[in-house]
Amino acid sequence: MADLNHVVLIGRLTREAELKYTAGGQAVCKFSIAVNRRKKNGDQWEDEANFFDIVVWGRQGESLHPYLVKGKMVGVDGELRQDRWQQDGQNRSKIEIIANYLQLLGGSQSSGDRQNQQNNQIQETQSYSSPKDDSFTDDIPF
Repeated sequence: MADLNHVVLIGRLTREAELKYTAGGQAVCKFSIAVNRRKKNGDQWEDEANFFDIVVWGRQGESLHPYLVKGKMVGVDGELRQDRWQQDGQNRSKIEIIANYLQLLGGSQSSGDRQNQQNNQIQETQSYSSPKDDSFTDDIPF
């Protein structure tokens, strides 16, 4: 059986997205989302927040960067990547989610600005995905 690395999350941005470029000119957009989970503790329901770091590469990251503002709800479909390094002689690691597909889902919780609301309405219906390998031919033998 093949290995599987697939993550689907819906959450809100915890801060403004950060857009940087590698030495080779590749765009890298990074942000963090909070995904809330409700659980019952005795008779009370409690919200538990989980935080995940998201990375969007290339033109997709450049295109989405202006819309990735704090509080914006997004859907992320991607894969987990573990970055490993040594710091002060100790092994360190960090897990990030590399987004293959990202959907803008709604306005931010704090959006009071009319222009932002109009932009959000336009963007809610659009989705972006990473370019796929187009080497597949449609010649199916049956």
